[in-house]
Amino acid sequence: MNPVAPKVSPPVILETERLRLRPWQASDSAPFAAMNGDERVMEFFPSVVSPEVSDGIVTRLQNHIEDYGWGFWAVELRATGEFIGFIGLLVPSPQIPAYPCVEVGWRLAPQYWHQGYATEGARASLDFAFDRLGLDYVVAFVVPENTPSRAVMHRLGMRDLNQAFIHPMMPEGSRFRSCCLYRIDRDDWAKP
Repeated sequence: MNPVAPKVSPPVILETERLRLRPWQASDSAPFAAMNGDERVMEFFPSVVSPEVSDGIVTRLQNHIEDYGWGFWAVELRATGEFIGFIGLLVPSPQIPAYPCVEVGWRLAPQYWHQGYATEGARASLDFAFDRLGLDYVVAFVVPENTPSRAVMHRLGMRDLNQAFIHPMMPEGSRFRSCCLYRIDRDDWAKP
């Protein structure tokens, strides 16, 4: 079982061949709000969210990074510095059945889909989780209909535990309350 999620200092920045995963900054708010107002991005959530709600999400995500030194990082293209969404690791709500745990996740603007960015950034996040944080495993959860994210989970080598659960943060009556739980263990990640 994972111990309490380790903290590192100062806040971490990860770089891949094409991406920089970094703490959030003020200039990220407007493009992130545009993403969260896009029905394509929010297809597997109860609804799009207002800019005010989106700003609250940014605050929570940045607070997590300040608390732990890592989190759901803002992601930019290294070549241009352009913000494209978030990718990273998060300590989820204690109401999640797998808790205590660390989850890997991502949300990208549509113009950056189908280019391997989610997989690339999630691989860097998992490397960090196992190599720097020393975690034994990392989880992910997704609604069954979200086949693009499930495909990323499979590409990462995560396995579906076939343990559906009701997401406690989803409103009663939402068709997105039922989630699939995925997991990858350190030993599986270390395999060539």
